[in-house]
Amino acid sequence: MTDSVPSSTQRQLQFENGSAIGTSQRWVGGQYCSVLTPVGIVGCGIYDLKTAEEFGQAIAIAKGTPTNPLVEPEDLFDAKIVGVTAKAAELGIQVSDTGRSAIETMLSAARSADA
Repeated sequence: MTDSVPSSTQRQLQFENGSAIGTSQRWVGGQYCSVLTPVGIVGCGIYDLKTAEEFGQAIAIAKGTPTNPLVEPEDLFDAKIVGVTAKAAELGIQVSDTGRSAIETMLSAARSADA
């Protein structure tokens, strides 16, 4: 980012079990990314699991580092999940899954709910 105008991108992503929306937001000194599925979100560590838990949401988070931040939604694919809400765990998502695996699990759950 070369100036002080924040940026936000959104795009459709294809997976084996369906489609999801990937987002990336950047501002001076920060960023976050996520993949939105019909049943929940796989996102970076900026998401607060406590609040998501209170609302019964399926959220799985991965965590980047200052030297290897998660910036684009594709960065989540190989990142390890470090936290999940109870709703995400009910879907079968576990800590140490990859982000891609968590996304596929959410998309599979969404397809099952539609059936």
